[in-house]
Amino acid sequence: MATARTSARSGTNKKTAAPGRPDKPAAKSMAKLVTKSAVRSKAMPPAKPPAKPASKPAAPSATKARPKQRVAISHLREDDFVANGLRAYAQYRDLGIARASHGLAQAHVIRLIGPCNPAEVSKLHFHDVEFQMVYVLSGWVKADLEGHGEILMREGSCWTQPPRIRHKINDYSDNCELLEVILPAEFETVELTAAK
Repeated sequence: MATARTSARSGTNKKTAAPGRPDKPAAKSMAKLVTKSAVRSKAMPPAKPPAKPASKPAAPSATKARPKQRVAISHLREDDFVANGLRAYAQYRDLGIARASHGLAQAHVIRLIGPCNPAEVSKLHFHDVEFQMVYVLSGWVKADLEGHGEILMREGSCWTQPPRIRHKINDYSDNCELLEVILPAEFETVELTAAK
């Protein structure tokens, strides 16, 4: 701070003068400093991290607390699409992720059955989840997300739904298929009554 004030008062250009040495250009001084630092770092062995005290137990790793996950492979079979999911207007193809991850996550392909009936489909609700992602595999869907309004999602579109965000499906194409990934595998869905 004092060096900057001194340089400014003496009329010396701050950019060209070395700090505390108005007679020496900064570029030359900095080059020397860099060189000295480089030489010192080569000559000196790297500093060792301080030893951890023996009295503190190591924190358990989050991955060690979970059961070991298995490989899940799911090939497309039409028979795997069943109407046993959350919505009556959809068929679900379980991809085996919930079982392989011991409930950490679930993933399924949702085939929405057309034509869309807004009286059945457009119900405001939320899911009590940690994470939810939806990817449009084919067709399109109009989703209404709290704070964002209606959004048209087409083939290739992807979105996340934060935990407990209020949302509803307003419309979809007859060929709409979605990939949905949710954490955890088991969660609660709460349907809300629309305010009149």
